[in-house]
Amino acid sequence: MTTTKLSSCFLTNGLVGISCKREHGGSPRFFYLPSRRLLPASCKIRQQRGFDSNKRQDIKKGSPEPILPISSSLQSNSDEEDLQPDNGSADTIHSTVETNHVDSSTENRDGDVQKSEVTRLKSKLTKKKESDGQDLNVLTVPEVAKALSINKSGGEQFSDGQFGELMTMIRNAEQSDILRLDQARVSALAELSKILSEKEALQGEINVLEMKLAETDERIKTAAQEKVRVELLEEQLEKLRQEMVSPPPESDGYVLALSNEIETLRIENLSLRNDIETLKSKLESVENTDERVVVLEKECSGLESSVKDLESKLLVSQEDVSKLSSLKTECSDLWTKVESLQMLLDRATKQAEQAVLVLQQNQDLKSKVEKIEESLKEANVYKESSEKIQQYNELMQHKVELLEERLEKSDAEIFSYVQLYQESIKEFQETLMRLKEESNRKEPRDEPVDDMPWDYWSRLLLTVDGWLLEKKIANDDADSLREMVWKKDRRIHDTYIDVKDKSERDAISAFLKLVSSPTSQGLYVVHIAAEMAPVAKVGGLGDVVAGLGKALQRRGHLVEIILPKYDCMQYDRVRDLRLYKNKIWIGTVEGLPVHFIEPQHPSKFFWRGQFYGEKDDFKRFSYFSRAALELLLQSGKKPDIIHCHDWQTAFVAPLYWDLYAPKGLDSARICFTCHNFEYQGTSSASDLGSCGLDVNQLNRPDRMQDHSSGDRVNPVKGAIIFSNIVTTVSPTYAQEVRTSEGGKGLHSTLNSNSKKFIGILNGIDTDSWNPATDPFLKAQFNAKDLQGKEENKYALRKQLGLSSAEPRRPLVGCITRLVPQKGVHLIRHAIYRTLELGGQFVLLGSSPVPHIQREFEGIEQQFKSHDHVRLLLKYDEALSHSIYAASDMFIIPSIFEPCGLTQMIAMRYGSIPIARKTGGLNDSVFDIDDDTIPTQFQNGFTFQTADEQGLNYALERAFNHYKKDEEKWMRLMEKVMSIDFSWASSATQYEELYTRSVARARASPNRT
Repeated sequence: MTTTKLSSCFLTNGLVGISCKREHGGSPRFFYLPSRRLLPASCKIRQQRGFDSNKRQDIKKGSPEPILPISSSLQSNSDEEDLQPDNGSADTIHSTVETNHVDSSTENRDGDVQKSEVTRLKSKLTKKKESDGQDLNVLTVPEVAKALSINKSGGEQFSDGQFGELMTMIRNAEQSDILRLDQARVSALAELSKILSEKEALQGEINVLEMKLAETDERIKTAAQEKVRVELLEEQLEKLRQEMVSPPPESDGYVLALSNEIETLRIENLSLRNDIETLKSKLESVENTDERVVVLEKECSGLESSVKDLESKLLVSQEDVSKLSSLKTECSDLWTKVESLQMLLDRATKQAEQAVLVLQQNQDLKSKVEKIEESLKEANVYKESSEKIQQYNELMQHKVELLEERLEKSDAEIFSYVQLYQESIKEFQETLMRLKEESNRKEPRDEPVDDMPWDYWSRLLLTVDGWLLEKKIANDDADSLREMVWKKDRRIHDTYIDVKDKSERDAISAFLKLVSSPTSQGLYVVHIAAEMAPVAKVGGLGDVVAGLGKALQRRGHLVEIILPKYDCMQYDRVRDLRLYKNKIWIGTVEGLPVHFIEPQHPSKFFWRGQFYGEKDDFKRFSYFSRAALELLLQSGKKPDIIHCHDWQTAFVAPLYWDLYAPKGLDSARICFTCHNFEYQGTSSASDLGSCGLDVNQLNRPDRMQDHSSGDRVNPVKGAIIFSNIVTTVSPTYAQEVRTSEGGKGLHSTLNSNSKKFIGILNGIDTDSWNPATDPFLKAQFNAKDLQGKEENKYALRKQLGLSSAEPRRPLVGCITRLVPQKGVHLIRHAIYRTLELGGQFVLLGSSPVPHIQREFEGIEQQFKSHDHVRLLLKYDEALSHSIYAASDMFIIPSIFEPCGLTQMIAMRYGSIPIARKTGGLNDSVFDIDDDTIPTQFQNGFTFQTADEQGLNYALERAFNHYKKDEEKWMRLMEKVMSIDFSWASSATQYEELYTRSVARARASPNRT
């Protein structure tokens, strides 16, 4: 809506050069000139924004009714009264209006002339009144006009009486005109007051409409939410009707309750729809505001017509009283009021524009209501995410509560620890004083040093070996010093402390003074292997060498390891690595002394960037086996047991008896452990000569000749025949390999050597695999506090991008090499079956077989963005710990499994194994539904046949137990976590084998 500004210009007797421009808000400027002519007045109303003449004519035609009169009680304000002239007195005339074209001197001159003229007229008027008492009030304006016209045409001069009569008529006309002007002004003020009141009423209605719109928005939002809920419930009801065609009797109550709830929601939905209809009707009433705006515009146009009428009346009055300067001032004041009125009109116009905007907003609101109904469908998409967020918030709240409880417990524990620490300090001080007193009375050399770690004794032993290799001490002296180290003799400890800062010569002299000690009670065991965890690990062999070695060391035996010095080895896990002559490196790995052999061979056998998989592996490891025995011979070591592992070091057995026993290395008994009879390292018989063995003597059916061909040799067969002790990694596997199917051609050899063949179940390193201290876990936990397992489950899901919407959804884990032995077809089937049962599946592992790797890469792509399946075709040490800790179940569907450490590690972390009854799995996993097994040994789910039906049977039972009884499942987790799978039991069995073999050898004059 646009506005119109009014401006008016007057020309009267003595007023010329009036500027009628009002564009910049300036006031009109008047100049008084000494002219006695009556000049016609002019008035213009400038057209401003939007109100064109055509529109005004239309409005006038549409509103024939006259403007209602305003009550005469309304008075003009004090400013108007102050500006009214006193009976037309010329003394009130002010020459304060200027123009930009006349300077100040001209204004002063015009003002003086006007003032003298007015004074002269007043004096004449006074004299005439005194002499002529005629009442001229009855004269009319036409008579005055006639007299003026006679004067103008005839040129006659007015007499005093005539002039007085003229002035009287003018005064009467002036009074009547002033009265009309007052009435017009009062009417204008009344109209203005009316417009203001209507504006306030309109503003109030707009505010009410805004409040109603806000309420409408809230009700629409509520209606949208309720509609989404109703639609979801309707969908669920439809699904239930389709799925429950013949529902069980116990579900009738639930369906009836659900139907009642849906009916209630429908009633609420109908009520909400009625509210929306009411809202629409109110919106229609808002549209009626358009009519009020039109009425307001009509009233504004009527006000403009009133102003025009006022202007016309003012022109008439100007023509009648053009000589009266007081009328000029009154008109100026009146136009000031009109301008104020115009400003108010502008404001009213703006309010009308705002009303139009409100109407437009109402139209937009209607469209929004329609869009909201369309967006209700889209809201269903966010329903699932909102439920996930709610469940996540509940889980986090539960975690916060548990953390607070744990914090309170930890505070109490810390306080108790502080008290215990203070008490222990007192006890320590008392014990220290007592020990000082006893030390004064007792020889320190009588007792061993038990408070030093094995790292310390291993370094001391390697120092002695280094002196021997450099030929700085004799073999006998080295043996005596080793004896003292084995016993942890205090004398060698004190001597080492005394000379550690002295020169090497002084140290050797001090040590040689100690070479006299009784015979050691422990065994001296040397492991020769191709792997050792964690520095050179490919599979379970590395774990066995490290775990068994540390277990024997803890039982008081001297244990050393000999490994190839691979270029791809983890050197950061080797401490105190030093080089001696002949490229023999020594160091300690997790407390065990290790000798690393770097063969001086032009083929650089162990600088290939990988452990296995080379074409000349037979030559590489046969060379290493002989170098290891050469190291023992040259260093003068006299081990009781030489323990070799798998085909890579199976050459040690024939090399020892054929080459090194005759040279004097004859103190040891040979123990050979085959970890997997699938891998036997067969090769051409001619390759055997590369390590110095006699091919003609060994390539015989009763020696090393392979059963498949007469020109091939089998290192594993040779180790079985030439070793004093032969073991494998589980009792069941030892029985399986004595059959034609499991022995892979060696069953007859094993059966003929069955008296020295035994199966001992492997253990696990419980220090490395400990959920209470595992640094790879998000939260540590134990059998008494399983909260950390839930946290690890949530963390793994987040890390892998799996859904966490259902915390109790079972997670099945699988960590394995994807080779046929591990049952890859059953692993593939387990992925899909787990999804069908409502679980999640995580696989970690890769395959050296190309077509198997490609097959699982395709499955990986299929489930790349799935919420419940993730395949990681690699090996990741840290991630394996996380998967063990997060899984509820672990699947091991092996076709055959010599031992398997996976099931033991899984139970250590509270994951229940689902395993096939074969090999070491049969010796460590016992079905909880098998009544023939004592309850205390039941720890998992097993199946016999290597097919999908057998796997389904075990997997489904596991899911049923998990979902049916949560408390029972928690007890099962606590039980499996408490099972001792450490190397302690296995080390005891090996110790017994070693001891019996050594005892028989010492009792027999023929040590072969």
